[in-house]
Amino acid sequence: MTSFGRLELSKKHPLCSGTDRFAISEKVRGLCCLTGQAVPYEQGSELLLKLGNISMSAMQIQRQCKYYGSLLDPLIQADCEAVIPKLKETKSAEPVYVMVDGAMLCLEEGKWKELKLGRIFSGDNVVQLSDRRRQARQSIYVGHLGSVDEFFPKLERHLVDYSHKVIIGDGARWIWNWAEDNYPGAIQILDFFHAKEKLVLFARNQWKEEKRRREWVENQLEKLRHNGVYDVIQAVQSCRPSNEEAKSTKAKLINYYEEHSERMQYKTYRDRGLLIGSGPIEAAHRSVIQQRMKLSGQKWSTDGAQSMVNLRCYYASQAWDMVEKIIKAA
Repeated sequence: MTSFGRLELSKKHPLCSGTDRFAISEKVRGLCCLTGQAVPYEQGSELLLKLGNISMSAMQIQRQCKYYGSLLDPLIQADCEAVIPKLKETKSAEPVYVMVDGAMLCLEEGKWKELKLGRIFSGDNVVQLSDRRRQARQSIYVGHLGSVDEFFPKLERHLVDYSHKVIIGDGARWIWNWAEDNYPGAIQILDFFHAKEKLVLFARNQWKEEKRRREWVENQLEKLRHNGVYDVIQAVQSCRPSNEEAKSTKAKLINYYEEHSERMQYKTYRDRGLLIGSGPIEAAHRSVIQQRMKLSGQKWSTDGAQSMVNLRCYYASQAWDMVEKIIKAA
């Protein structure tokens, strides 16, 4: 290769000696995975050529992302410390938030499958950006395209070092069943905005007059903010449904609040300086998953999607050095 020439990475190239699988140097394999997890493979090919004068097809980038991303799960299952990211400088007394949620991903055969994502971050890593916005400086992300029986053991291997857990989620039963079975001592918090959403839905069906509806909702939300979930339940019970939709949503709202009442002590949580919303995991779905894996027209194979989820999670967890070590070892 001359100083001005394009780097043609064929199997005969001197830099490819000792690279049995792809006949590509370790450094370039890392660049392929890095660009492939960031942008669609075609764009990754263009970036490598323009920024590094490296000629690499979209298919080559895809194959490497799929292969090296697939090596992570077996190592996690084996509890290999070298591939399990840790939160940086976390104080033992600080709460460690655990948030999980699911979102649908389109597969090649035209079917949709739920991708489960977990986000772990420490309370001392949360910074106040504005009056209404806070952000965690570092988080650990864990993703899995499959059942909860496969996802939760994978997530739990990232939680063993943290004792003071705070689990925040919506009303999904699979989340709370897992929390109660595995972490009975953890603080469980129902996302405040999901609680609000259920209340607003009932009010919309019950009253057509916007002013009256808004005043009633704000009154009930103020009760919720002060540990008044049972007062809200009584207020809803006292409402005579104005139509069938109101009757249905009233029953669902009462059942929802009664089921999660112990997770709705919002004043207690706020007095302890705890978060009460699951916004961070919803933001993670957008930044970690959707920005790369839910673009227009995209469809994924199951194996390809899982490999990409792994690479995206490690990059977002500021643990890309672990992926580079795997590439070097492989």
